[in-house]
Amino acid sequence: MGMMQIRSIFFIILLGLLFIPSGLIFGQGTSRTTVADDSQYARRFQNGAQLYELGRWQEAAMEFRRAQEIARTLNDWSESLFWGILSTLAFSDYYAALRDMDALERHAPNSHFTRDMVYHRARVYYIQGFYEDALFLFNRYNESVTDADRITADRRAAAYFWMGECLFSMVQYDEAEKFFSWVIARYPNSPKVEAASYRIDLIKHKKIEAELLALLQLSHEESLRTSEDYQRTIRTYENILNIYQRRIQELTNSESINQQVNTQENNFAETSGSNQSLHQFDVTEEAIINNNVISAPVLNLEDDLLERAKRLESQILQLQRMIGE
Repeated sequence: MGMMQIRSIFFIILLGLLFIPSGLIFGQGTSRTTVADDSQYARRFQNGAQLYELGRWQEAAMEFRRAQEIARTLNDWSESLFWGILSTLAFSDYYAALRDMDALERHAPNSHFTRDMVYHRARVYYIQGFYEDALFLFNRYNESVTDADRITADRRAAAYFWMGECLFSMVQYDEAEKFFSWVIARYPNSPKVEAASYRIDLIKHKKIEAELLALLQLSHEESLRTSEDYQRTIRTYENILNIYQRRIQELTNSESINQQVNTQENNFAETSGSNQSLHQFDVTEEAIINNNVISAPVLNLEDDLLERAKRLESQILQLQRMIGE
């Protein structure tokens, strides 16, 4: 074996020795990094869970967010995001919650966390007043789960209850009552049974109130029509009374004029000469005759008008008292 060959073999062995420690060190470093990350994730997630139980939801959301950022698997990432969303919902940051729900559905569409989040998204829609959208999502959730265990059974009962709440808010009382009755009949051990019973009683009261309101409205409309009829009658009577009063005044003025004419004629007869006395006698006699012919009916007509006017005034006062009552 030549010198060159010996050197080549030695160089290959040396390189092998150099690469063996390097590989071992890299492997150990990777293992240590993985263990450290998993430990840090578990610590962050546990801190978030403890804060959530204590009702410190904003701090819990921050811890779950930090756990999400260092998660090494899709399941860990989905789990930390799921609990972060629940924490965000707890302090009513619905915009951030819906944003994270979209991210969860986009990156982990087949995760059971995504399926459960349909229920929570529906709750947010209900709170925001989107009742039809909430109804659709509650129904979608119920179709995706079964009553296999107590947890899913209670969640389905809650979904049916909230469907009834959506319909109740939409003033569809008959349909809402069906869902509340279904919760009571199908899930008698559900925590929502008491609330559903209360809603059914409230719906019954609402129906009674609606019926009474309709009767009151009908009665009020009838009262208004009666009042309007009374008012029209009063106005008619007042108009007739005014006509009678004007007519009486005209007749009274006419009688006064006739009396003035008679007085002037009498004065003229006293101051006239004897040659005119016979003629004046004829004139005054004719005036007296005419005055008697005119004044007698005038007086009778005036008395009749006054009597009618008094009756009208009495009827007007009676109608006004009826309206006041």
